[in-house]
Amino acid sequence: MGRISRTVLDNGTKVISEEINHVRSVSFGIWVTCGSRHEDESQHGIAHFVEHMLFKGTKKRTALDIASTIDSVGGVMNAFTSKEFTALYIKVPDYHLHLAVDLLGDIFRNSLFDEKEVEKEKSVILQEIKMLEDSPDDYVHELLEMNFWNGHSLGRPVLGTNKSVEQLNQTLLRVFFETRYGGKNVVISAAGKVNHHQLVDIAGPIFGDKDFVGETVESSRPHASPQIAVIEKDLEQVHLMVGTLAPSLVSEKRFAGFILNAVLGGGMSSRLFQEIREKRGLAYAVHSYLVPYTDTGILGIYVGSGRKEVAMILDLIMEELTKLTEECITEKELESAKELVKGNFILSMESTDNRMTRLAKNEICFGRDIPMEEVLERIDALSGEDIRALAREIMNPSNIGVAAIGPISEKDIVLHMYKV
Repeated sequence: MGRISRTVLDNGTKVISEEINHVRSVSFGIWVTCGSRHEDESQHGIAHFVEHMLFKGTKKRTALDIASTIDSVGGVMNAFTSKEFTALYIKVPDYHLHLAVDLLGDIFRNSLFDEKEVEKEKSVILQEIKMLEDSPDDYVHELLEMNFWNGHSLGRPVLGTNKSVEQLNQTLLRVFFETRYGGKNVVISAAGKVNHHQLVDIAGPIFGDKDFVGETVESSRPHASPQIAVIEKDLEQVHLMVGTLAPSLVSEKRFAGFILNAVLGGGMSSRLFQEIREKRGLAYAVHSYLVPYTDTGILGIYVGSGRKEVAMILDLIMEELTKLTEECITEKELESAKELVKGNFILSMESTDNRMTRLAKNEICFGRDIPMEEVLERIDALSGEDIRALAREIMNPSNIGVAAIGPISEKDIVLHMYKV
């Protein structure tokens, strides 16, 4: 690990960097603790809309100027909005750090939110919503969470809906941005060949303005209300999701969650992959994954298969969930899962992008850096009983929801649902 430094600017914005001298790149990001779960119902989709508008022109740069500037130095620039964060980031050769900070700073502080651009981008986002709805293997994940967190903002899609996006306008976007995107809500992170004092000297005047503050908006903790949700559609496959609760981003049980997921469906040697695809040939795509939030989480299982295979697949999934609650995983499975999780984690640290992201999330969630060695030690210390205890906690009928899109009805699923 490189040297990690932290500075708090006058307005509460944090600047964190990791100096890694054996690379020639630097990844620089702006992270805001504002996502779709922090929206009012009347604002649904506004955080994502704001992110789009930040690239549509500033007081001194057009949208084309922004794109041309990063292309001219061989850099990469992108952004995303999630349910809890908004992030803008750039990766450039180390000698272009000043340009990267100036460009993202200009975007973040001086975007125009031009009315004509707002209306054009509204059309783009409406097309983005349609594209997601036309991709059942992606949309089924949204369908699961919409019903799993039913009635809570965490269950609403990040993109918003056609109706909610249509109602957004220049004034609403500008007010939302000016209210939320500043001060203590912002973390500046950088990883790569970067000098921290130089970074603060460049970023401080841009992001440290005492008038540049944001209101902290809390979101209530969600309670799972799992349901069966089915969209009947004439497709070649059924896209099936099974979801249950999982540890949060900050839970002490998150490490056991990593291992549980790896054993269940997190790799090609996992139980579900071997049982459903390799032994029985019931599906091509099958995997499980974790979606941790700051106060809760969801473990999802995805399978794409034919309609006739769904009943058997659901039975097999429920059987594996039951086994995890009743029996300790074998020592061989435990060690294999530990090595998979640790290996993936170590390899991810080869990327300055991932290191920059990890710096920001650790600051937001824990207020400190968590050394790689600490993570590896926590994983190594887990026992089979730790994994079974977590499975017993989260894998019961009251926590399990199902979503499906394809040539299938709700009654086809109900009979195979409650077998844990």
